[in-house]
Amino acid sequence: TAIEKDVAYEISKGNLIGWFQGNMEFGPRALGNRSILGDPRQADMKKKINQYVKFREDYRPLAPSVIEEDATKYFVDSCSSPFMTTTFNANADAEKIIPAGVHVDGTSRIQTVNKKVNPLYHSLLDEFRKITDVSVLLNTSYNLSWEPIVMNPEQALATFSASGLDVLAIGDFLVKKNN
Repeated sequence: TAIEKDVAYEISKGNLIGWFQGNMEFGPRALGNRSILGDPRQADMKKKINQYVKFREDYRPLAPSVIEEDATKYFVDSCSSPFMTTTFNANADAEKIIPAGVHVDGTSRIQTVNKKVNPLYHSLLDEFRKITDVSVLLNTSYNLSWEPIVMNPEQALATFSASGLDVLAIGDFLVKKNN
């Protein structure tokens, strides 16, 4: 749909995205419904998100979300990991292609995204792949470091306004800041 294409394009241009879609996740991680998203190809993207959006230490890692069937293109011995709780070694190509998604020790705590489980987020990853030939996005929870994950549209807008996010995708709407 249009929202995924538009957001994939914005990410590919280096913009920081607030992604507020569908029902809120349950568990310890943001899994593609309440997420801050960035381009893993840009080595400084982790620093940008930590500094200008999360307002936390630069060394804090971000997790790559990857289309499930493409995980083995980037990660050694990877398997289904839908909850972002397992760490895999990044292969040599991944360290070059998605440097912001690889930790200093050469590993990544990945989230594999299944089309049946989260079709919208999968579609976003696929649209990003169509633009960049990379089926991975940086993903962290949609919140400032001292706040809980945003739960409603008002909180999504407040966090968007109070941070360095460039674009907010909320439902079918795209909100941009005047810069």
